Amino acid sequence: MPRAAVLAALTFTAAALLAPAAAASTAGPATSVPAPPAAGPASTAPPAPMATICDKYCDGRDPAQAPQDRPAVAATAGNRQLSLHLDDTDDMGWGAITNSSAGDELWLDRSFDAGRSWASGSKIGDTRTPAGYPGWRTLMFNVDDWANHGVGLLRACAQPAAATSVTCTDWRRTTWNSYDRRTAAATALMEDYNLSTGLFDTTGWWNSANALTAVIDNIRVSGVGSYTYAVSRTYTLNLSAQDGNFTNAYNDDTAWWGLAWIAAYDLTGDSRYLATARYDADHVYTYWDATCGGGVWWSSARTSKNAIPNSLFIELNAALHNRIAGDTTYLRRAQDGWTWFRGTGMINAQNLVDDGISMATCANNGQPSWTYNQGVPLAALAELYRATGNAAYLDQARTLANASTTSTSLNTNGILHDPGEQPGGGGADGPTFKGAYVRGLSALNTALADHPYTAYLKRQSDSAYAKDRNGFDQYGLLWAGAFDHADAARQHSALDLVNAAQ
Repeated sequence: MPRAAVLAALTFTAAALLAPAAAASTAGPATSVPAPPAAGPASTAPPAPMATICDKYCDGRDPAQAPQDRPAVAATAGNRQLSLHLDDTDDMGWGAITNSSAGDELWLDRSFDAGRSWASGSKIGDTRTPAGYPGWRTLMFNVDDWANHGVGLLRACAQPAAATSVTCTDWRRTTWNSYDRRTAAATALMEDYNLSTGLFDTTGWWNSANALTAVIDNIRVSGVGSYTYAVSRTYTLNLSAQDGNFTNAYNDDTAWWGLAWIAAYDLTGDSRYLATARYDADHVYTYWDATCGGGVWWSSARTSKNAIPNSLFIELNAALHNRIAGDTTYLRRAQDGWTWFRGTGMINAQNLVDDGISMATCANNGQPSWTYNQGVPLAALAELYRATGNAAYLDQARTLANASTTSTSLNTNGILHDPGEQPGGGGADGPTFKGAYVRGLSALNTALADHPYTAYLKRQSDSAYAKDRNGFDQYGLLWAGAFDHADAARQHSALDLVNAAQ
């Protein structure tokens, strides 16, 4: 925008020019969000940051018209104070600079992928401090792009006159779809959702199944349906991926996707999701044989039988029975699966579930008790109880849950962690484990009349929120703290947690 146009558009009062942040509201974050307009077809990629976006208002609005000014974050550029301001009511933001000199450059960056990228060289609302003014600010720009499902962040940047270095604030966003723990965690996860692939950037195929499940669960517990579009988009873009119908060479991957489509069916009632979940369960069942007395193989290589594909097999089949009138097949498979699982010795003397069995001995392989191996059987047993009304399933689940929630090897000072968990660690798979655990524990807690694990789940959520979260509600690996770094697997596990601790 030409400088003359900027000067004309700002229409500041003299007082505002001298101290652009002085009129800041003392109001806290908004407690409600504006409803987005009816969205047309989604674009296949995040919008270009320089494109003009029109949500409630179009980019380029005068900050003097903002009903709210929340200074979100600040930074120092030389002796200048740089700040990002947010109008939560309108989902817009602007940048401001004080103690400024003529020619200081000020602009905004906007990102639609959790701050990993923005249009190189583009400067939204680029403006310069005029001569004679000790402060300046940009126009207002939208944080999100509602029509194109762009979930965004803003930051303010400045380059003092004659300086070679650029200073930027940290990224922040408004409280639109981010007004409490649950909605903020979901929105931070959706910043990683790739509209082109229908998957979540920064994580893998099976982790994306868990991430989608967490988003679906969040829609259920929060009542905010803004991200429902991800369900059909993920399905459509990936139905033919891998080996088709969300199958691949790994039976745990296939079962995770089957459970995601169960959740999608529960949310939407769309029968195609239930049909795909059935296809996935039938596919996994082809890997059940008599080796070591039963159970499904981990993969098409048929080299090992592990806890996770088999507990997922039980949960998926029991869940299908509970949603298919007149079924007997899926229930029989689920019951056979649990009978075999209990008899393998994978449940150790401490009532923790170890990694799997040795194919040489058909007995417990003595490998670690990962958290997700504790959680999935709880959800499976809750589904079996729903299917049969047999309280013995809940009793068995309670025994396992009591063991995992009190285990000192899995809980240090009462906070859950995986064996060997370290800052920056977890690899590609580990960050998903705790999310699957708390999701399963929550399913059991809901099924039990006394809800005995509510306090445990709240303790985990309070710790992660206080110690393992950055300024725009991304979570790290260690729920006891400190925050290490963000990715979609870490984030969906945190979303599973805040969903569970509702």
